[in-house]
Amino acid sequence: MSDYRLGIDLGGTKIEIAALDSKGDILLRHREANPGTYDALLVKIAEMVQFARAKTSPVATVGIGIPGAIDARTRCVKNANATWLNGKPFGDDLERALGCAVRVENDANCFALSEAIDGAAKGRKIVFGVILGSGVGGGIVVNNEPLTGLHHIAGEWGHIPLPWVRAEEFPMPKCFCGNEGCIERFLCGSALAELWKGPGERSTHGIELAAEQGDAAALKALDIYTERLGRACALVVNMLDPDAIVLGGGVSNLEGLYPRVREVMTRYAITPECNTELLKNMHGDSSGVRGAAWLWG
Repeated sequence: MSDYRLGIDLGGTKIEIAALDSKGDILLRHREANPGTYDALLVKIAEMVQFARAKTSPVATVGIGIPGAIDARTRCVKNANATWLNGKPFGDDLERALGCAVRVENDANCFALSEAIDGAAKGRKIVFGVILGSGVGGGIVVNNEPLTGLHHIAGEWGHIPLPWVRAEEFPMPKCFCGNEGCIERFLCGSALAELWKGPGERSTHGIELAAEQGDAAALKALDIYTERLGRACALVVNMLDPDAIVLGGGVSNLEGLYPRVREVMTRYAITPECNTELLKNMHGDSSGVRGAAWLWG
């Protein structure tokens, strides 16, 4: 295996590539706009890989994180919020475009893998990685290997109903997946923004400062969100019993969440003493691309 690993993070508007050496140091990092069409995407990724290999090694391995998963039966993408990827044999087509083997994984699994290998949860056996952003993703890593499951949907925490639901949380919000009451609809960034400023709001920028200054709406929004996130984390503890839960995405930057969420999580976990750590990510927006590179262990 090459001493260099290339990781690619495929986002809705951008494509990022990074090269890691054997110690996990980033040697280069480069972004391009996502062209938004399938054929153009394959061409763009091939160009980016060629560029990165020229700077590192012509046999550098390639891993890529996508906002969806590869169906083991059809070998096509499913569950991608970039809907034009769904139904496409992306992994196979990319291998043909590059002329080499490619490992494709869900982006939340890549995030969790990065934080488990050399990030906030380094040295922990079972790690659950959470992305709290425009959506809500989850990934499971056991002994530094992604746990994907029979249908490649392990860790799809965002599409489990919010647990220990309260009467005032009805009617359940509709999710894009077709179900109602999904964790994603309660814990995505826009859900917190709407708790604070009302329907249609998308930004949580400044919410902690507003709460510190006594803004009643900000205080209430954080109280509700924290309690819901704590319940959702307790569900993970009760099902998976991880050593650590690592938070990522924009909402993870709210420093006040951690002690408060952990208190709620501990209250709902079905164990007298809950020692699961609740950690902020170490690698920030580099976690996805680093985890994609680490798919080649």
